[in-house]
Amino acid sequence: MKELNYNSLAPALTKVCQQLVVSCQAREGEPFRNPESQARFAISAVEGGAAGIRAQGADDVRAIRRVVSVPIIGIRKIKQEDGRVLITPTFESARELVEAGADMIALDVTSRGKRLGAIERLRKIRDELKVPVLADIATLDEALCAADAGADAVLSTMRGYTDDTAHVAAFDCDFIRELVHTSPVPVIAEGMIHTPEQARAALNSGAYAVVVGSAITRPITIARRFVGAMENSNGDRGAL
Repeated sequence: MKELNYNSLAPALTKVCQQLVVSCQAREGEPFRNPESQARFAISAVEGGAAGIRAQGADDVRAIRRVVSVPIIGIRKIKQEDGRVLITPTFESARELVEAGADMIALDVTSRGKRLGAIERLRKIRDELKVPVLADIATLDEALCAADAGADAVLSTMRGYTDDTAHVAAFDCDFIRELVHTSPVPVIAEGMIHTPEQARAALNSGAYAVVVGSAITRPITIARRFVGAMENSNGDRGAL
């Protein structure tokens, strides 16, 4: 396991060390898909103990920045020519996020992201915007490449959502543990974390921090999980 020099980390990153970051996002067409609703989710998350927020788009970041003082990880999701969304695909989108109040920027540094210029973009954001840059990755090789390019931390956000990792259908503690033992920069666990027990397991595996989104801030997803579990029950009501 690599020894991290926490004194060399950016202040915004140190504030989330061993803490929960809540991802406040909603998809287009969902009832809470507006900046005001996301700001309310952010307030609730911080009052519940979250030490940071991850938010999508300059409008949401701006609304959230007005109501909370914790660090904000800003991202911008934009559909590309291949029909798939890419996280923070341009320098301009990163600049808008910083101007809106984001303290850190995350971007897709998977193999696909790299083909679309992620490494050069990562370096430019860090050098010109002077904020920590976090790399959303899916594999160990992607994490090492991002760290070598100057990423301040790597996040397991994309694991299970790329062609190479499509077989991963649940939170993978073993991957976090392997990543922590190899990465020269902090590892932040994110993706498919549905329970407090999984969040605790991520920290026990060495994660620097944990990001949780849908399990906290997306009522539609939460309700569907309950409905699915009930539909799969055996129908045994027990004794009345």
